[in-house]
Amino acid sequence: MEQRGTRAVEKLLIGVGGVFCFWAAAMLGGGLRQADWQVTELARQYLTATGMIQPIHTLVDFYTHIKGIEYIICVAFFVAFPVFFRFVEKKKSPPVTTIARLPKR
Repeated sequence: MEQRGTRAVEKLLIGVGGVFCFWAAAMLGGGLRQADWQVTELARQYLTATGMIQPIHTLVDFYTHIKGIEYIICVAFFVAFPVFFRFVEKKKSPPVTTIARLPKR
């Protein structure tokens, strides 16, 4: 009896997932058709509609935008460089010591 209930729930979830997948594919196809089958244009329209891309009208707006991106890049570098340096400088074997030359007789 327990297996019947779990199988019914599995079938229900698979059916709901299939309907959602069909709906998402239809919406993506409709959006691409509206954007003349250009993926980048569809992405631009989406980003503009959600407010992730805002028009830049003045030089100050542009500089502020670039400065924010520069800060993000600097923080990423300051985090990634020490990790990379430790990875590169990791010693796999003990260092080789040199033997001093004996004086000639």
